[in-house]
Amino acid sequence: MATVDPHSNVQFQQTEGIRTLLGNPKRAIIKLSIPMIIAMSVQTIYNFVDALWVSGLGADALSAVGFFFPFFFMIMAISTGLGVGGSSAVSRRIGANDKAGADKVAAHTMIMMLIAAILVTLPFFIFIKQIFLRMGAGAISIPASQYGRIMFTGTIIIFFANIASALLRGEGDMNRAMYAMMIGAGLNIILDPIFIYTLRLGVAGAAWATLISLFISATILFYWICIRRNTFISIRLTGFRFQRTIFNDIMRVAIPSTAMQLTMSFSILILNLIAVKAGGTDGVAVFNTGWRVVMFATLPLIGMATAVTAVTGAAFGGAQYQKLDTAYLYAIKIGVIIELCIAAATYVLAPLITRLFTRSPEAARIAPDLMMFLRIMFVFYPMTALGMLSSSVFQGTGKGLYSLIMTLVRTIILAAPAAYILAIILNIGLSGVWWGIVIGNSLGGIISFTWGRIYVTSLKKSKN
Repeated sequence: MATVDPHSNVQFQQTEGIRTLLGNPKRAIIKLSIPMIIAMSVQTIYNFVDALWVSGLGADALSAVGFFFPFFFMIMAISTGLGVGGSSAVSRRIGANDKAGADKVAAHTMIMMLIAAILVTLPFFIFIKQIFLRMGAGAISIPASQYGRIMFTGTIIIFFANIASALLRGEGDMNRAMYAMMIGAGLNIILDPIFIYTLRLGVAGAAWATLISLFISATILFYWICIRRNTFISIRLTGFRFQRTIFNDIMRVAIPSTAMQLTMSFSILILNLIAVKAGGTDGVAVFNTGWRVVMFATLPLIGMATAVTAVTGAAFGGAQYQKLDTAYLYAIKIGVIIELCIAAATYVLAPLITRLFTRSPEAARIAPDLMMFLRIMFVFYPMTALGMLSSSVFQGTGKGLYSLIMTLVRTIILAAPAAYILAIILNIGLSGVWWGIVIGNSLGGIISFTWGRIYVTSLKKSKN
């Protein structure tokens, strides 16, 4: 591992981050969660502002962005999954005092990122309009495909920004990962009205604003990691030699994590289709607008999940299973408490939130359904803590397949069928879609937490 140089602040910060990973588990969860919660807060505020600017164009514009949302989720899923795989492998090698191994993991992750970005960009850029037409977008397929093609052009930028941030989190450097995300999100907030209204680009302007902002974030990360080289891990592609053991170690978490994220994307696509069947294109507008509120409400969990993955990964690498158990239970406790408070706040503030997204006359027609969505979803939040943080423990310890199974249970096996039964078969309508999501997520969260406790208990018993 790196040694502490009293004359080098950079080296001290690197070692301090790693010491946090290997130190007191409760302190590590809090210290590493806070920067990511702040960064995710700014990112989610951007999502709100982006939706507000787009909503000024009318409900059709919201629907156009909504039809692309599952594909954006897919891009994020693949890049996030690969980033989690690399981050988890880096954390475990730090726990085992293997810096050279951590460097090799980072290099392999970058090569895999380049290949994945090319494979994703080409087919979707070409066929996105036909895909939207098959989804029932109709006339909305034109602005939706314009938005989609711009976003698919920047796939490599999105991939690098996500994976580079994940590698920094894997070494405990949450602060710089936070700075990059905050700069990109803040710039996006500024550029949105310029590109959408001042330059009169409409929905396409929102895509350009997002892409330019992500490019700035990616450039900053590239400078830190590849030019200035003042991170703990070192990425050197010259003389790169493929090692199957490293590739397999990354992929055993990356593939299930990507599949897990894709499963969530696929479930959102299914829910979009159910929402179209239950409420037309306005149903898609309600779902995708309301889901931005859900993302905001669960962002503390996303920040905590990154910390749980890093801390439990380092603990697992050092065979410190009691520390792993302490970090897991502490994160669950804090996560549930936070989400209960957020659930109460969103329920009370539902009318105000609805008015924010339905200011224009064209968007006003979805106001009653959007408020209903917000009121039903308050049950969703605390149960999400059980599932999300349990998945993070499995990812940190290299058991990505377990996370995938839990996500399949929550989204595909439970939530989507429940939504279809309530909304379509029982003819409840859009409220049936929302209650199906809540019921599936709640049952899945309970199953996930139970499995997580059994797994961690078995680790402790095996060591004894």
